[in-house]
Amino acid sequence: MTAEFPVKATHTSARVLRTVAEADGVGVSELARRVDLSKSAVHKHVQTLTALGYLTREDDDYHLGLALFELGTAARDRLPVYEAALPAIDRLADVSGGVATLLVYESGRAVAVAQTRANGSLSPPIREGDGGPLHATAGGKTILAYRPDEEVERLVADGLDAVTQKTITDGDALRRELQSVRDRRVAFDREEYAEGWQAVASPITDSEQQAVAAISVSGPTERMSGKTLEEDITGLVVSAAKSIENDLL
Repeated sequence: MTAEFPVKATHTSARVLRTVAEADGVGVSELARRVDLSKSAVHKHVQTLTALGYLTREDDDYHLGLALFELGTAARDRLPVYEAALPAIDRLADVSGGVATLLVYESGRAVAVAQTRANGSLSPPIREGDGGPLHATAGGKTILAYRPDEEVERLVADGLDAVTQKTITDGDALRRELQSVRDRRVAFDREEYAEGWQAVASPITDSEQQAVAAISVSGPTERMSGKTLEEDITGLVVSAAKSIENDLL
């Protein structure tokens, strides 16, 4: 046991669930290898998680169960910003022709808690329920810009992993980017998380000017670049963020 994870078994079960999610289906042998535990130990965890509905078995592979969906939905629905943002997200997707997403901060990631795709839009790299790195996504940088300075410094000290060739990996460059976000209330992802895909995001702040969430629009670079991204869609995103803020006050 550690101070960070007092109950080792609970931590192990959480690792099993996360690994199954990342693998999109995995057998016990491979799961044991990935979490670095014996097959017998992993088997006990998956049996328990399956009995609870958190995992489901298909042939020899385990997948996430719908009981997790119920928990995730309950967690999302408790967020005041979720209900307030839904109409704005739908409008934003329709007007922009892209993918509109609401993101919130959770455990060092920007998690997409709601998403609407315009008719004909492609599937985005980050879908509803996914979490992206703070330094490599528009929504992530928007949220990170309003986090405490010490959190930014911890992130830089841990290393800024390159997701693509255009990801910001230099600490000073990231600090400058975050200052720009605070000044302009806008962050961009110029193929920093996925090649051929760009995004723009704006913060949704509370009465104390702390970011409670971010709203973004993303799309293929061929359809979302230049003036379309920098001016047209940016204006729509900033306006939507302000509208949600007013509804929350």
